[in-house]
Amino acid sequence: MDFKDYYKILGVETTADKKAIKTAYRKLARKFHPDVSDHHEAEDKFKEVTEAYEVLKNPEKRAEFDDIRQYGRHGEQFEAPPGWRPSQGFSDRDAAQHQGNMSDFFSSIFGAEGHGSHEGYENQQGFNRRGQDIETDLPILLEETLGDSTKTIAYKLPHYDLKGLSNEINKTLNVKIPGGVREGERIRLKGQGAPGIGSGVSGDLYLRIRLIPHPLFDVEGHNLILTVPLSPWEAALGLKITMPTLSGKIQLSIPANSQTGQRLRIKGKGLNRKDGQGDLYAVLKVVMPTSTNDTIKEHWEQLKTAAAFDPREEWSKP
Repeated sequence: MDFKDYYKILGVETTADKKAIKTAYRKLARKFHPDVSDHHEAEDKFKEVTEAYEVLKNPEKRAEFDDIRQYGRHGEQFEAPPGWRPSQGFSDRDAAQHQGNMSDFFSSIFGAEGHGSHEGYENQQGFNRRGQDIETDLPILLEETLGDSTKTIAYKLPHYDLKGLSNEINKTLNVKIPGGVREGERIRLKGQGAPGIGSGVSGDLYLRIRLIPHPLFDVEGHNLILTVPLSPWEAALGLKITMPTLSGKIQLSIPANSQTGQRLRIKGKGLNRKDGQGDLYAVLKVVMPTSTNDTIKEHWEQLKTAAAFDPREEWSKP
């Protein structure tokens, strides 16, 4: 039979401590476990690294293996040293649990009963691992943030079949969205992520809020911004206008001599927040007519003379 160098199988030095050995085993067990690996020799590789770990994690078995290794049979057909007697250090119960999982080489050193037990997630019951967390965007209308709402979402989950091959499954959920959610906020749905492997629990689903841009309103924190176009005479004379909000229309008074960029605050007409509701700001913007004629030009000339207004007066100040 071939000699098995357990150190090389795990990829560790002969001086490696117990922690390094366990870390190497965990890495290789995840790589080659048949439930998750598509390697064509995954099952044999997994058994091989498991066998190496069984020996090197146990100080007594490791010492016995080191003796065999020093005997000089590594890399050759193995024959036990003269007078060598297989160890009987493991229990019959453990041997029964692992019967058929260990190589002839292992049995020739440690005997037919030399089959140890795994520990932690590597136990004989199978490979257990928590499912993957899933994160996906959830588009929300600004109007939907004003109160609690329910949305139906569909998403894909990674899934491993009995052969360890990966595919995707579709899942649909009805999700309650609390009022006042903000751009980029994450909502956690426990256990709605990818299924676990073995007896591992499912991962979580994270919904990342994405506010759908509104055709009229911009968002600043929990406040809303609405640009209000005004004609020059409306800005000069003032008036009342009907303006939209997310929850309906209101009347807004525009003061006389209003300026472009001036902000008028409408309290409590913004987005929901934990301690109340944000505000809506009307930002005024004076807009010129897009067409003109001789009559309009004449009126502008009359206004120019009557107003005697220099908008760049500050430029001439020392």
